[in-house]
Amino acid sequence: MENIAVIGSGTMGNGIAHVFAQYGYNVILIDISDEALKKAMANIDRNLSRQVEKGTISPEAKTRTLQNITVSNDLKTSVKNAELVVEAATENMDLKLKIFRDLDTYTTPSAILASNTSSISITKISSVTNHPENVIGMHFMNPVPLMKLVEVIRGKNTSDEVTHQVITLVKKLDKVPVEVNDAPGFVANRILMPMINEAIYTLHEQVSGVQEIDTVMKLGMSHPMGPLQLADFIGLDVCLSILNVLHEGFGTAKYAPCPLLIEMVQKGQHGIKSRSGFYDYQNGTKDLSVASRFKK
Repeated sequence: MENIAVIGSGTMGNGIAHVFAQYGYNVILIDISDEALKKAMANIDRNLSRQVEKGTISPEAKTRTLQNITVSNDLKTSVKNAELVVEAATENMDLKLKIFRDLDTYTTPSAILASNTSSISITKISSVTNHPENVIGMHFMNPVPLMKLVEVIRGKNTSDEVTHQVITLVKKLDKVPVEVNDAPGFVANRILMPMINEAIYTLHEQVSGVQEIDTVMKLGMSHPMGPLQLADFIGLDVCLSILNVLHEGFGTAKYAPCPLLIEMVQKGQHGIKSRSGFYDYQNGTKDLSVASRFKK
């Protein structure tokens, strides 16, 4: 496996492209927006520069990594020679199904088609292809260059051979693959999102403030980041989308999104990427003072 195509140049997509390229793979990063691709390459360049500054890679390795990445907004021609395609588009079922229908037409029958979805059914995604045995989940964690875990999700029709290939590939990226079966939210988000949602409910019901809730979880539970700050980091819109998948998939009230989360997303408060969430990021850094607006 030498040629990798990554669809979507956002935070996850450019991180995935970065890692594959750093480990010597030829990567095509695909997005419909030229501006998004330009921004993605600038982000990869910055992250590689940080690695050089920390001494984790050499300047020569940075240069080779950037040379291993090409960008394109033509899906059809970009994926025709790819042995692996990793879809990292927005967490939207209809969009992902459309992409996989197109991939089924544009790729070779032996190509492995992976989704970086954090909650959507791999079995459902694979159902729109003629080779569901070649469809699998590769759920990388954010930030991709730093986080070791990759959830490898088997759909009901994913073959043993494809699963083995992907697990082997993840290890070659110096990451830790964990095989899981297809279920709403898989493992990571099935456990994480209810905790984040409960933290938002705790705030919504005015039990305590933003900083106080995050402090309890950091100092009391040894979490490196509080759940509300983590929600900002993930994206409140993404959290809401995952909770909706869990709520619909399991049909139980415990996964119902908190009204405060719904309200914030409707107002465009999506966390770091919108510079406003449970904290304010207008100056590029977390402003703790703004969290006080949630207090009684």
